[in-house]
Amino acid sequence: MICPVCSGDDCRVVDTRASGDGIRRRRACQGCGHRFTTFERIELRLPLVVKTDGKREPFVRDKVMMGLRLACRKRPVSAEVLEEAAARVEQAVMTAGAEVSSASIGHRVMDELKGLDMVAYLRFASVYLDVQSPGEFQGLLQPWLGPDEEKG
Repeated sequence: MICPVCSGDDCRVVDTRASGDGIRRRRACQGCGHRFTTFERIELRLPLVVKTDGKREPFVRDKVMMGLRLACRKRPVSAEVLEEAAARVEQAVMTAGAEVSSASIGHRVMDELKGLDMVAYLRFASVYLDVQSPGEFQGLLQPWLGPDEEKG
């Protein structure tokens, strides 16, 4: 480790502690005596998302959160519940392998919303699945419609 004051490379670790998602280390420079703190965090290897046009880009959890928040806007779904849903989607993506299709992520988000709020699910699914007709909307409603309501 290089000292931020004298640029010396003779630094020793004085104290090590776990902090949140990583490790906090107090260090002391043997050359000038300056003490400083460094943080180490675990690097997660997230998979690449394969888009419908074949492009590949890194998975970004914030995009999942943005979609969930937009679908649940003005709905009685707490931020904590949305964070938990995003974490479940992220965990599923991480265990899927080195690459995952954007379609499978979208379907996982729809599955999460289906369990949270019907209106939020319909908002997301109607845009994601490009719903064009009332009949297609009715197909999205099938999980909530009873046998009497299906006919109309």
